[in-house]
Amino acid sequence: MIVRIMSEGQFDVAPADLAALNALDDALEAAIESGDEATFRKALHALLDDVRKVGKELPPDSLEPSELILPPADADIDEVRQMLGDSGLIPD
Repeated sequence: MIVRIMSEGQFDVAPADLAALNALDDALEAAIESGDEATFRKALHALLDDVRKVGKELPPDSLEPSELILPPADADIDEVRQMLGDSGLIPD
């Protein structure tokens, strides 16, 4: 699955890694619902860091379509709240 981190690049993430990403996405959703900025920031960075860790970065000139788009690391809580779907940023 091709995952884009806005303002950063694309990563090819194996299907086997999606369960761990979903758990981090759930934590991010809970942080947004609580409105706790510090917890939100920590959860967002954990999700993005894991995508970078498990994903294979694609070259900057790659034209692969992104299946998931994640907010940039400096996004604020309201920006991410607007990006959430029914199942968070990462569908189950």
